[in-house]
Amino acid sequence: MATPLPTIGTWYRLDGGELFEVVAYDPDDGTIEIQYFDGTVEEMDRDDWELQGEENRLEEAEAPDDWSGSVDVDADLADVEYVSRAAEGYEESRGQLAGPLEGLDMFE
Repeated sequence: MATPLPTIGTWYRLDGGELFEVVAYDPDDGTIEIQYFDGTVEEMDRDDWELQGEENRLEEAEAPDDWSGSVDVDADLADVEYVSRAAEGYEESRGQLAGPLEGLDMFE
């Protein structure tokens, strides 16, 4: 099995364990920055990446269904905030909330 290329935005699994995403790759330095589902960020060098691939320990994986792993938001609170903002008179457009821009002076 060939070593998968470290592609930014792609999810991988090491030894069948935790999912992680490649968030940065610097071919000049040979470093790959990875972020685990829980938000932890680590750096791996290209040699380690290739070694893991050669030993069949590294595999490409599907992105998680739940996007909130590294986001510190309680789903129940997000719904409450949406409802309370809507009740305050914010305009709703395609599921997004927008406040009035009255009094905005871009040249201040």
